[in-house]
Amino acid sequence: MLKPQKDSNFAPKRAMTIGYARVSTTGQNLDGQCDSLRQAGCERIYSEKISGAKAQRPELERMLDALREGDTVVITELTRLGRSVKELFAIIERVHEAGASIKSLRETWLDTTTPQGNLLFTIFAGLSQFERDLIRQRTKAGLEAARARGRNGGRPKASSGKIETALKMYDSKLHTIADITDATGISRATLYRAIDKRKKQIDISIKQ
Repeated sequence: MLKPQKDSNFAPKRAMTIGYARVSTTGQNLDGQCDSLRQAGCERIYSEKISGAKAQRPELERMLDALREGDTVVITELTRLGRSVKELFAIIERVHEAGASIKSLRETWLDTTTPQGNLLFTIFAGLSQFERDLIRQRTKAGLEAARARGRNGGRPKASSGKIETALKMYDSKLHTIADITDATGISRATLYRAIDKRKKQIDISIKQ
């Protein structure tokens, strides 16, 4: 009886260790990174000479698209992968979505092939999100405070009643500037502007 032969086309693909190397300019050399990646057991290396600030990195995209479950991506250091924390976590998230892991030779804490590495990555990702949320909240609070003041910073605008009271106190010659600002709550600058404005109005009326 003949045994059924396995169709090699349907054989599961073996998990691979894949390297990614990058330098920022064409004048720089990739040899050092590629040698380190080979020593780390990388069977295939995607490399390119392109700035990390570029939105499109063809070889990085090819590598991410080629990832299969069980693969491991190896980089020599995090700066080769991205220029900002937000970008780094976005790329690493894509690696994980493909069912792959990632490790850095320099930043040894980044090794999601191990439970400890996964935990550390989760903690760092959470801290990064927390920091972004704090910045967003502070920015929102600052904008709302500025709108409440009616301008981009500074004290709230003094009411016409306070300014009128301050001018009367000033005209009486019985109060110091400090006394006037303390009593009315307006700033010295606001008081001086009001005095100057009134003087200009008087000068105009005299000329007329």
